[in-house]
Amino acid sequence: MPSLKKLVGALVILGGLGAVAGWVLSAPVKLGPEALAKLGPGDAAKGKRIFYAGGCTSCHARPGSQGDARLELVGGLELKTPFGIFVPPNISQDAKDGIGAWSVEDLSNAMLKGVSPSGEHFYPAFPYASYARMNPADIADLYAFLKTLPAVAGKAPDNSLSFPFNIRRGIGLWKLLYLSDRPVVSFPEGTPAPVMAGRYLAEGPGHCGECHTPRDFSGGTRKNEWLAGAVAAEGSGVVPNITSGEGGIGDWSEADIANYLETGFTPVFDSVGGAMVDVQRNMAELAPEDRAAIAAYLKAIPPHSNGYPARKPAAN
Repeated sequence: MPSLKKLVGALVILGGLGAVAGWVLSAPVKLGPEALAKLGPGDAAKGKRIFYAGGCTSCHARPGSQGDARLELVGGLELKTPFGIFVPPNISQDAKDGIGAWSVEDLSNAMLKGVSPSGEHFYPAFPYASYARMNPADIADLYAFLKTLPAVAGKAPDNSLSFPFNIRRGIGLWKLLYLSDRPVVSFPEGTPAPVMAGRYLAEGPGHCGECHTPRDFSGGTRKNEWLAGAVAAEGSGVVPNITSGEGGIGDWSEADIANYLETGFTPVFDSVGGAMVDVQRNMAELAPEDRAAIAAYLKAIPPHSNGYPARKPAAN
């Protein structure tokens, strides 16, 4: 009996130590002084480029909005995923319901570290796992541009998540596995400048991998199948393979890709569809050299076969 009591006591102690370690490791981590020093004064004109490259309107504009209404970032779109329903918040300049009271440091911590001004983890439905690869100066530029947009009152509904996904603290452990500022694809010295520029746009603000890369059981992207296509986070559809591998866009030229991002038409004159409609609309706002850089990057990355299960043919 004494031995059993000792064993139980040891297990209790180990369990307690494990809980303490988990609590410490899962703590939100904000940017340090060195990163904050790189923010700079911010340039709204440059920030407009980052705004569209980052696809801010795709999630934060009022669902179904058109024209100038797409700049009213009131949120409210429902993202239905296996983990629950995520609702992008109001990020307009409204000081109460939006982010009008945020500092540039607040926005930087949100985008690069996934941490709110109050010190809580954001859920990675907000694609900070990609934004983490961005330059702090670009965040400052984006902040300056957001300040030019309208304030819109109205708080978006809360997320609807079941246990254990409603425990934000656990996101800290997820970040230890998946949050990094390192590029996904490594290129040798001497790689053409457009490819490198495209890597920054596609892997960082453009967050292409968030939809086009398969995910593991915990929702992290499988870097060894980067941009190979994936089952859509919502519904039963698929997001296409955009590498040059089997099932991908190997027969598309760089000019084809750049034209698709500008016009929405494929090389065979099919048109963009689904969630990509809004993404393409954002890409069309970029400069031609930015679209060309993304195209150069996509043609330079490792090819992969489709990253999603083959779809069964429809019954006759």
